[in-house]
Amino acid sequence: MSKRDKREELEYLKKQIREHDRRYYVEHAPEVSDYEYDALLRRVKDIEKRFPRLVTGDSPTQNVGKDLSPYFKKIRHCSPMLSIDNTYSADELKEFDKRVRKNLQVDNVSYAAELKIDGVSISLFFRDGKFQYAVTRGDGRVGDDVTENIKAIKVIPLSARDRGVFPNEIEVRGEVFMSRDAFNEINRQKGVTGEEEFANPRNAAAGSLKLLDPGLIRERRLNVFVYGVGYCGEKPLSTQTRVLEFLKDQGFRTSPHAKRCSDIDEVIAYCRKWHTDRAGLGYDIDGIVVKVDSIAYQVQLGFTAKSPRWAIAYKFPAQRAITRLKDIIIQVGRTGVLTPVAELEPVEISGSIVSRATLHNMDEIRRKDIMMGDNVVVEKAGEIIPQVVSSLPDRRTGSQRPFTIPLTCPSCGSEVVRHGQEVALRCTNPRCPAQLKERFRHFTSRSGMDIRGFGYALISQLVDKGIVHDYADIYDLKLDDILKLERMAQRLAGKLLNSIKRSKTRPLARLIYSFGIRHVGTRGADILAARFNSIENLRAQSIEALAAINAVGPVMAESIVDFFSKPDTDVIINKLKGHGVLLRQNAALVSGGLSGKVFVFSGTLAHLSRIQAQEAVRSLGGAVSSSVGKRTDYLICGKNPGSKQALAKNLGVTVIDENEFMGIIKRGGLL
Repeated sequence: MSKRDKREELEYLKKQIREHDRRYYVEHAPEVSDYEYDALLRRVKDIEKRFPRLVTGDSPTQNVGKDLSPYFKKIRHCSPMLSIDNTYSADELKEFDKRVRKNLQVDNVSYAAELKIDGVSISLFFRDGKFQYAVTRGDGRVGDDVTENIKAIKVIPLSARDRGVFPNEIEVRGEVFMSRDAFNEINRQKGVTGEEEFANPRNAAAGSLKLLDPGLIRERRLNVFVYGVGYCGEKPLSTQTRVLEFLKDQGFRTSPHAKRCSDIDEVIAYCRKWHTDRAGLGYDIDGIVVKVDSIAYQVQLGFTAKSPRWAIAYKFPAQRAITRLKDIIIQVGRTGVLTPVAELEPVEISGSIVSRATLHNMDEIRRKDIMMGDNVVVEKAGEIIPQVVSSLPDRRTGSQRPFTIPLTCPSCGSEVVRHGQEVALRCTNPRCPAQLKERFRHFTSRSGMDIRGFGYALISQLVDKGIVHDYADIYDLKLDDILKLERMAQRLAGKLLNSIKRSKTRPLARLIYSFGIRHVGTRGADILAARFNSIENLRAQSIEALAAINAVGPVMAESIVDFFSKPDTDVIINKLKGHGVLLRQNAALVSGGLSGKVFVFSGTLAHLSRIQAQEAVRSLGGAVSSSVGKRTDYLICGKNPGSKQALAKNLGVTVIDENEFMGIIKRGGLL
């Protein structure tokens, strides 16, 4: 293959890696496994090694992936916070050991082996033994200032135990993570409210760390293990093992399973042990970090452009299976994105039966040379999301057929396009039935207008029969319209109409979220509702005015202005207004209401569900927490309140019963 061909392949690979970096670091929703990502990176390295003149400054081999957010102040690391090269086999560990010994010109090297926590890297800066600030990895040189969020994580000491022996200035490096129990509880709560669940604990930890409300961080029970130091203003300790002991003595939480290994064979045995035993930990690890134990040796070995030469990460292989790909179907989301999904002959992976798996996007199908009818390798990325890793071309019989990338939407037949640098294909028709159905699902969801009874089967009938054309048409529905639908009795239709009627007075934030504006989640909707108080005020804002809001930023701002500039949006808003849907903030909230007050609920309420009670507080400007603390203003006790009541009394928190709470929200005009 010519140099020109290699340049084209290299540009394609770099584009893929940039997209995967965005999904991983910015959206916290990776589409590929670590193994697949590393395979792309290895291919880039191979090409650059053969053609050194093709190496450019934007190459992923020269840069650490970025997790920078537009919503946080930036801080420069005192010393670069680099990534670590990965390996997937014992043979590659031995090659690493061989390189290390050769460069050091010694016969044997001791290593520090530590569990590789599947979380988010953080740097904690201390001066004179006191915590100053916390920074994410960012691009390795500059990161996001998440100081207030880190302070909300209880296991992090804000001062060293013995300042006399603690360095005058030091960067303590660690990993923020979430236990499986905390992760399951968050997803349980999201299931109750109808919000999209996190894919795995790592994504949950990453998403939580970038929240703009430290109170929510506290509720999500994040944890931290520290694993080393970056910049140190005084002479460092002699070994990595001693560094961990020192940090533990100073009050930091370190992994209890770190081990000093006398040689690489002992490291390999350690890796094999934890590949088997990791299920009992209570939190996720995805491998083992192996570091040369001697700090003097580490200094001698030095760094490449993005990684230390004295460390490597052994990654556990994902659980995989081989099955036959029967077909590829295309799903169309509410924003028009076309996603290919593999229909498989059912196969068991990690204790569950998998019959469908994501193919991510059209470029991935081409890159992996996947044909319908192929035998394919399937794995669970992060042991949660099934995905097709590769095809097995040597097993082809001639009956396989190539997948044709669609030029038109499979739902409405409209043209599909790519926007800018996006990998995704999008349907260009805003009235596409598939998009419309997904928009209906979003609008009626629990986090949206919370219209109970609007399942996908009902939505499909309404759209397919032409009864509704946009989600504002929900408020035009009559009893006769609903009774025409399959499996719809008089009583059920009446309940649905009552639910539609009740939704008209949902809080403004719910309405903003239900519009499905790209990049506007529940938190963003809350901020916009509180800032502008009405849809009219919000739609009148410019990109510059919205972007100036700390929690909005330019990407969300552009998306908001684009949404309100569309003629269809005007039609929908006018319909909603005509049907009496509340387009303004509740009057009590605008005038102050419960602004700044924090409420906690305990026990069973007789008159409202927990979700309804929490929504009432938020509608009046208050905040809701799941735990009692010094900042709690009121604890509302229902039947069998539990231990929160005693804690509230000890902290001097005002405790009220349900009747008193009902009086508060009645005065706010919600009842």
